[in-house]
Amino acid sequence: MSLGEIGHFILTPLYYAISAVLIGWHWLFSLVLPYDGGASWVLSIVGLTVVVRAALIPLFVKQINASRNMQLIQPKVKELQKKYGHDREKLAQETMALYRESGTNPFASCLPLLVQSPIFIALFRLLDQAAKHGQSNGVLTSKAAESFGNAKLFGTIPISATFVNSDMLNVKLLAAVLVVAMTVTTFTTQRQLMTKNMPPDAMTGPYAQQQKMLLYVLPVVFAVGGIAFPIGVLFYWTTTNLWTMGQQFYVIRRNPAPGTPAFEAKQKRDRAKGIVVIDPAEPSVEAAAPPQQTRPPRQQPKRQSKQQRKRSRGPKPGGAEKDDGTSEGKTA
Repeated sequence: MSLGEIGHFILTPLYYAISAVLIGWHWLFSLVLPYDGGASWVLSIVGLTVVVRAALIPLFVKQINASRNMQLIQPKVKELQKKYGHDREKLAQETMALYRESGTNPFASCLPLLVQSPIFIALFRLLDQAAKHGQSNGVLTSKAAESFGNAKLFGTIPISATFVNSDMLNVKLLAAVLVVAMTVTTFTTQRQLMTKNMPPDAMTGPYAQQQKMLLYVLPVVFAVGGIAFPIGVLFYWTTTNLWTMGQQFYVIRRNPAPGTPAFEAKQKRDRAKGIVVIDPAEPSVEAAAPPQQTRPPRQQPKRQSKQQRKRSRGPKPGGAEKDDGTSEGKTA
């Protein structure tokens, strides 16, 4: 079995899933748009992106939590590096133990990208094979595959065309705009995470260095690779970047990490709305207030016998008190 056959076998389930979603959206949009038009197929790709990203929301939540935990534990990671910097094996063991204690998975931040990569490749091949060979995959019929592969946006721009394989100026312009949009949204999303939701202590650690590297490397990778992507695939990736940017903005705004610029901004908004703001870095009101003085409980007097009560009052005037509690009269 050749490498291409192995890849086709692996991607076959994705062909069915992706083509089913595309056909569903295309049927909906073709009710108001031309069946073979590029607009109906591009909007179908956008609809596919929405479905995929909605299904990936649980993974996105894990990604945000993992990134947040990684930021918050950076001071502890620095302490471990100072303590075990001479022993790499011990440092690795203690670092992994810290990850387990804090419930942090350093690889969770890559999950959405890793899951989307096969979907991206499957969409690329689905469109490419439909355009070059009219080949239908998944639930695409021959008619649908031919329509998908030959669809033109604005009547002149094939959605299967790329920046490098087309001599048409309008194709190159649209592809360039989408590549730039894809690159800018990738950079903005990564920068938003670093500048708004990272505490100062985490800006100098190894994790921050890794994030800074990704901040500049990922956009370059997408820019270089984007010129070889079909326009339809560029629409998919740009849409998913916009979704990620908006989703991340919402999460950071509503639930920022303590000690970050986004957290301070949220406190200002809450104060403006009259909401009582409790800073976790400050002691609570109960802890700051001096302890109240409490009066000791009032003790009940001990019960005394009749004889003891008479003794405590002293002898009656004009008489002497006997041992049995009775008084004698005056002697003659």
